[in-house]
Amino acid sequence: MSAPPAPAHSRSGALRVLIAPDSFKGSADATEVAAALAEGWRRERGDDELIVLPQADGGEGTAEAISAAVPGAVWYDAGPVPGPDGAPVAGRWLQLPDGTAVVELAQMCGLPLLRSSDPTGATTRGLGDVVRAAIEAGARAVCITLGGSASTDGGAGALTGLGARLLDRHGQPVPAGGTALAQLHRVDVRDLVPPPPDGVELLVDTRAVLTGPSGAAHVFGPQKGATPAQVAELDAALTHYARVLGTVLHADPRQPGSGAAGGSGFGLAAWGGCIVDGATRIADLTGLATILPTCDVVVTGEGCYDRTSATGKLVGALLERADRHGVASVVVAGRLDAAPPGLGVDLSRLAGSGRAAMDDPTRWLRRAGTDAARRTSTGRKAANTPQPASDTPAEPPALAVRTTHAQRDQ
Repeated sequence: MSAPPAPAHSRSGALRVLIAPDSFKGSADATEVAAALAEGWRRERGDDELIVLPQADGGEGTAEAISAAVPGAVWYDAGPVPGPDGAPVAGRWLQLPDGTAVVELAQMCGLPLLRSSDPTGATTRGLGDVVRAAIEAGARAVCITLGGSASTDGGAGALTGLGARLLDRHGQPVPAGGTALAQLHRVDVRDLVPPPPDGVELLVDTRAVLTGPSGAAHVFGPQKGATPAQVAELDAALTHYARVLGTVLHADPRQPGSGAAGGSGFGLAAWGGCIVDGATRIADLTGLATILPTCDVVVTGEGCYDRTSATGKLVGALLERADRHGVASVVVAGRLDAAPPGLGVDLSRLAGSGRAAMDDPTRWLRRAGTDAARRTSTGRKAANTPQPASDTPAEPPALAVRTTHAQRDQ
C-alpha cells in the first residue's frame, strides 16, 4: 500500500537536505543528476534547505564534481594530447586554490574516446602528458583520478608521457598498449619528471591488484572488449612489465588499487603516487565530510545500485558515513538491484522501463526528487527501513526524519 502524501511543512519542520549523487554513466553526469533531484525536491518541499554537492569516486566526472564544489578552482588547457587510440583529444586539468592540480584520466584516456575497440593497444600516454604540463606550470601537488580507462597498459603510456623510456632488447621504444609490454627489456628513467613537492595522490574506486584473477586484465579487460585469450596475454604482459619496472622503480603489484584504470595505479605508484580511496578523498575535497553531519537527510544515487555498491563505490561509502552520523538516506538509481538501507527510488519503475528513464533522465530524476520528498516526513525518530528491490511491486514506506539540525537553526 502506498504511503499517503506528507502534508505541507512549515518552516519549523524544514529539513537540511544534502543532494550528493554520483554520475549515472551513459545518461547524466553528477552535476546534472544533482540539479534535477534538487529541482524535484523543491517542488514538494520548498521550505527545506538544500545543499547541492555532486560527487564522484575517482572515475568519470570526478574533476567536474570537484570543480562545482571548490570556489576558486580554475581549468587549464594542456592543448591536444594523444587519446587512448593515439588520435588527439583535448587535455586539461583543474587547478585548486591550494596549488593542487586535479587530472582526470577519463578525460584523456576514457573508453568512450575510442573510435573502435582496442583492448590490447589502447594507451594512457595523454594522461602523462597532462600531468607533466600541470607540474611544469607550477602545480605543487597532483591528484589523479583513476577510473573509466580504455587501456590495460599498466600506466606505461603515462610514464612515457612523464619522460620515461620503455625499451625493447634492441633499444627501441616499446609500442603503445598492454600486450606490447611483453617486449619490454629495460626502463630508462633518467628524464622522468619527478613528482611535485607536495606529492601525488591516486584516487581509485577499486581494490583490484595488478595481475592474477583479481587483477586489471581479468577484472576489467572483458569490459573493454578483451577476449579470454587477450585477457591471458595482457595479464602475462603486465606480470613481465611489473618485474622489469621493479628494477628501477618500486611499486607493489599486490597493493589493492594497483589494478585501477587498467593497472595505471601500479605504474603511477611506481612513479611516486600514493593510492587512496577516491570516494573518501573527494568527500574531503568537496567539503562533504564536514557538511554531512549537519544534515537531516542525504540524497545520493548512481546508475545501478546493487550488492557491489558497498564495496568501495561512492554511494556505498556515503551511506556508511551517513549511518555513522545518524543521517537518514535516500538512494535514487536508474535500477535498484538490491535494497538500500534507507528510502529507495528506482527510475526504471518510475518511467516504466530502463530505456524510457535513459531517454529522458532529467525528467525522471526530477520526478524521483519529488517522489522522495513526498515520502519524507518529519517529527519522528529517524528510521532507515530497508526497502524492497526493483522487482518488488509494493512502494516502500515513507522515510521518517527527526529534524534535529533544522529545528536547532530556527
